[in-house]
Amino acid sequence: MNTHDIREKYLSFFKTKKHEIIASSSLVPENDPTTLFTGSGMQPMVPYLLGGDHPKGVRIVDSQKCFRSQDIEEVGDNRHTTFFEMLGNWSLGDYFKEEQITWMFEFLTQELKIDPNRLYVSVFRGNDQIPKDSESVEIWKRLFLGAGIEAPDVDFSEMNGMQGGRIFYYSEKKNWWSRSGVPDNMPIGEPGGPDSEMFFDFGESLGLHEVSAFKDVPCHVNCDCGRFMEIGNNVFMEYKKTSEGFEKLPKSNVDFGGGLERMAAAVNDNPDVFLISVFASAKKELELLSGKKYEENSEMTKATRVILDHLRAAVFLICDGVVPSNKDQGYFVRRLVRRAVRFGKKISIQQSFVEGVGRTFVQEYQGVYPALSEQCSQICSELSAEEGKFNKTLHKGEKEFEKMFNAKNSISGEDAFILYSTYGFPIELTEEMAQERGQVVDRETFVREFKKHQDLSRAGADQKFSGGLSDHSDETIKLHTATHLLQKALRIVLGEHVFQKGSNIQPERLRFDFSHPEKMTPDQIQQVENIVNEQIQADLIVSFENMTFDEARVKGAIGIFQDKYKKLGDKIKVYSMVGQKDGQVFSLEVCGGPHVEHTGALGHFRILKEESVSNGVRRIKAVLEKVS
Repeated sequence: MNTHDIREKYLSFFKTKKHEIIASSSLVPENDPTTLFTGSGMQPMVPYLLGGDHPKGVRIVDSQKCFRSQDIEEVGDNRHTTFFEMLGNWSLGDYFKEEQITWMFEFLTQELKIDPNRLYVSVFRGNDQIPKDSESVEIWKRLFLGAGIEAPDVDFSEMNGMQGGRIFYYSEKKNWWSRSGVPDNMPIGEPGGPDSEMFFDFGESLGLHEVSAFKDVPCHVNCDCGRFMEIGNNVFMEYKKTSEGFEKLPKSNVDFGGGLERMAAAVNDNPDVFLISVFASAKKELELLSGKKYEENSEMTKATRVILDHLRAAVFLICDGVVPSNKDQGYFVRRLVRRAVRFGKKISIQQSFVEGVGRTFVQEYQGVYPALSEQCSQICSELSAEEGKFNKTLHKGEKEFEKMFNAKNSISGEDAFILYSTYGFPIELTEEMAQERGQVVDRETFVREFKKHQDLSRAGADQKFSGGLSDHSDETIKLHTATHLLQKALRIVLGEHVFQKGSNIQPERLRFDFSHPEKMTPDQIQQVENIVNEQIQADLIVSFENMTFDEARVKGAIGIFQDKYKKLGDKIKVYSMVGQKDGQVFSLEVCGGPHVEHTGALGHFRILKEESVSNGVRRIKAVLEKVS
């Protein structure tokens, strides 16, 4: 059973349980300037978990593309990947624990044919406010018993080991889910609930206790010895934080997330996720290019894993419109490709290889994600160009290293950071070249300089995400205000699938990216232009109100359901554009400002160009002209 078979079985299984199948959202979150990537299956579902009505009903299932940039440095072991697919099913106030746990046990043991003797589960231990999840325990016990397996429940396995148990209690650090983490960190009004995770046992012989730092500590399902792998998490969202503690939500939701790659590893009965079917062709390509086998030595194994993960992620990100660059999402694509090139050199790959490996992933996934095939030429072009740029960077960085080293016969931590920040020269290469000359680079100083750089970047990002513009000139503020009118006009003409995907505002023009699957017709462009100018002539009143998440959601504001808005404070700024005569709200949108006070100050709006940015994303360039 290959990876694609598992995905199809999962979707089909829940379709028989009356779930509506929805397509994966983009890796670039829609209408959210505060988070760079879609990092979990639930992220696009937050509005509905908070109580909004999903257009497809109360039972939903999908396989969501995810990318977690924070895991880049972790890649190289047998289970970490930056890109992955998260299988998800949701009950929005419909079924609850009984159905969810029963169905997941059925899916794993009957559809995937996983031996129930290899399955273990964890549940919420409870605390002084929320009771122990005894209900889930009883359901699991009954299911295991039906398969002829006694399932003792035990507590404190993290201290005392397995104790012959099959069901394990853990604290809120392991078995509680909310967007804000553990219960104590949750703000007032935030939903959350206990969860029940499922683990596959690869066997004691595959555990690392005898040869690792874990050899003297108790083994349990949540330890990191390598024996157990979490393959799914059933979240039972049934509580809301209040000033008095917690109260039950009016509707209890189910939010399941299961890593497709990890499920495939369990079906393979091999903990190495890089041995699942989707990596086979690319792995073979790397073995041919390097002249070495994947398992030949630890260096080859790690390098292959890094290259496989990074280039797969880069292919999907480029397909979703993210090209290599020095800022925002593009920075991570650049980092992925360049890190892959660097590890290619470690295993003696001399020729260009990034495009070839990228093509294998396009071919592997194009049946599931047709956009990969449609954009293959662009994907390959971006990969090849970035590899070429990096090879030039390496050559330039090596020359600069030699200059620095020859000047004082050493390389300091500050030098290493200059090589990194100015020339893009990886710290690992600086260290290797220094070691060849009998020197050691001061990593602590490098890290300190790097942190300064990060802090400056983060401060700039905070300003940007709080509504800061490149400048606050009158023309820029007018164009910024016009984007609100433009987005609403696009939604009127094209439909409510339209959301902002990005913008760039200069004093002389605006650039606005939005979600739409096809080229706009001349008539549609004219309609949008006319609507915007009508609202300018109506001289709408522009004002803002600070309100909570829930208040903004009830009012129907665009762009309110994103995780990281919480970091901007308890309240968010919502701008409205309202008719002076009829009091009708034309636009209601979350935004940090600034704006003009009346749309009549904008002038005449004219669209210069409408073009494609990437699959499913269009771009409009427009100007405001003075009215004579």
